[in-house]
Amino acid sequence: MKLFPYGHATHPQWQMAAGLVLAQLRAHMTLPGYARAPTLALLYITDHYAVHAQDILDHLSAELPDITDWSGTVGVGIASNNVEYFDEPALAVMLCELPHDQYRVFSGVSPLPPAASGRFKAHTALVHADAGTPDVAELIDEMAQRTESGYVFGGLASSRSSTVQFAFSGHGNVKGHGAAGGVFNGGLSGVAFARDPSGGMVLMSRITQGCQPVSANHDITACESNVVTGLDGQPALDVMLEDLKVSLDQPREALARVRTTLVGLSRPEDSLHDARSRRAGQFGAEVVVRHVIGLDPARKGIAIAEVPHVGMKLAFCERNAQAARADLIRVCAEIREELEPEEVTLDVASALGGVPADAAPHPARRIAGAIYVSCSGRGGPHFGAPSAELQIVRRALGDVPLVGFFAGGEIARHHLYGYTGVLTVFAAAD
Repeated sequence: MKLFPYGHATHPQWQMAAGLVLAQLRAHMTLPGYARAPTLALLYITDHYAVHAQDILDHLSAELPDITDWSGTVGVGIASNNVEYFDEPALAVMLCELPHDQYRVFSGVSPLPPAASGRFKAHTALVHADAGTPDVAELIDEMAQRTESGYVFGGLASSRSSTVQFAFSGHGNVKGHGAAGGVFNGGLSGVAFARDPSGGMVLMSRITQGCQPVSANHDITACESNVVTGLDGQPALDVMLEDLKVSLDQPREALARVRTTLVGLSRPEDSLHDARSRRAGQFGAEVVVRHVIGLDPARKGIAIAEVPHVGMKLAFCERNAQAARADLIRVCAEIREELEPEEVTLDVASALGGVPADAAPHPARRIAGAIYVSCSGRGGPHFGAPSAELQIVRRALGDVPLVGFFAGGEIARHHLYGYTGVLTVFAAAD
């Protein structure tokens, strides 16, 4: 596979930023290692440009007439290779060279058909969603059921203004876009990908957690709606106070500790899969992290931003930059280890030997492009410096084409996560 052309820029005027991005895209397409006939564009903008979303899509699609399909959304921040744009007007675009029959843009205008429909069969999907959509977590789970793998990835749009999404297909896959113009509010949209019948392309996705457990796993033995009242047969509030080593006799100290505490939830069948990560002091992908939103002294309960069920596992946790950094490096290393060949020729070994991770990608690594969706509460500020998170990705994964955004919730598997990063790469099969 050829590398996917990509570009990113910031400017107070969106027309200037678009011009800079187009110049980068066209320059890439003249290079021998990059795709020259891309079909699908992924477009991410910061919320400074949200009001101009339709104008941006119209302009870019007119300047790139060979691109038939567009997908993307808005974030309070966006990402590209080695850079993050927070609190500034910016946009990023990546052009993917994929056969038309191997993907399908979907939206509320043209939903993704069920996996058993006999029409287009989605293996996985990139999903953009509006957090204001009722029952959005259930819709994400239902979307995953429409794929053969049961795995989707993406995130919730994040914006201080309009939470727009881009979904347009000029190849005839999406009907009704003449009226909609390709810019949507609410619901879900994205791109579904079929399994490559030739075996030439694979998508690999990993989730990296940003929280560290501060207690053992507890069994939820009693709950009412979103209030957990029993853990391991004991009053849940008493268990929490004991784990956090605080007392309501000193309410100021106790509340300060509780405010920084979250809960990690998992199903009983996932606890064995999560054991290895917990031994390393981290959560695995099986755990979803939720806020503690209140205490109920009368019922000795803990109110959380989720509706749990008896039998689920619960662990108290906290955000931890060191754990987040280590886990991010781990998932990037896992992807590189799986993609880099175990045995290479002398020429390839010589080419790879002594080359730093942030050097230009060697064909042996086989990554054509990547999408990274991170929590809006992460990014450089959480990791200690501007663009620090994306610099970690570049050093660990290599210098590959990458775009993404900072979300109000991250989507991976069939879950809606928080405080996580979801890294997905397009790669040539071995």
